[in-house]
Amino acid sequence: MVAMATMRTYGDGCGIAHALDLIGERWALLVVRELLLGPKRFTDLRDGLPNASPNVLAQRLRDLEQGAIVRRRKLPPPASSWIYELTDWGRELKPIVISLGTWAIRSPSFPHDAPIGTDSIILALGTFFDADAAGDLSARYELRFGDHAFDVRIAGREIELERGSAADPDAIIETDAATLSAVIWNGRDLAEAVREGDVAIVGDERAVTRFLGLFSRPRAAAPA
Repeated sequence: MVAMATMRTYGDGCGIAHALDLIGERWALLVVRELLLGPKRFTDLRDGLPNASPNVLAQRLRDLEQGAIVRRRKLPPPASSWIYELTDWGRELKPIVISLGTWAIRSPSFPHDAPIGTDSIILALGTFFDADAAGDLSARYELRFGDHAFDVRIAGREIELERGSAADPDAIIETDAATLSAVIWNGRDLAEAVREGDVAIVGDERAVTRFLGLFSRPRAAAPA
């Protein structure tokens, strides 16, 4: 078993308890979330987790490396920068993290007004994609959030999302994570968001309207 020198342990032989030993410390699971869409530099992780101090973030990365969940490697020239990425075993956390988020979003006390990060909104698009609503749609989109771009492909009642620019997209949507979330799930009018400069569309506006209607959300659980 991998020794977790810097982390507390429950000292319990249950797999659930050991999972919490590995990813139960504050910020650890959010580091995993930030790496689900691909490798990131330390500065990129700080951008995605602005409320985590650099020292705490560095410690969580060391813990996750010790636990064989994350690895650090240097990119070849000309980049030559250090990146963090999930190991093969670490990537197996993806359906677990997605399921946990899907469960939590049904909480009656879910903080709908809290800020949402770029990677979080992209993961949510994959989670709440409605294949029935997509039907026979075949389209490609580029989502731009400041310096971050994502390639979104919809075909055969499936959605694929990758970090990076899209080749020959039907439409480009430039916005921020909070605005996109508000338009898709919280009833904000797209035309109003465009008029106010919170959304810019290049390309087929009808394809954008269709795209925004492809994502469902579970109903909140009943209060106790």
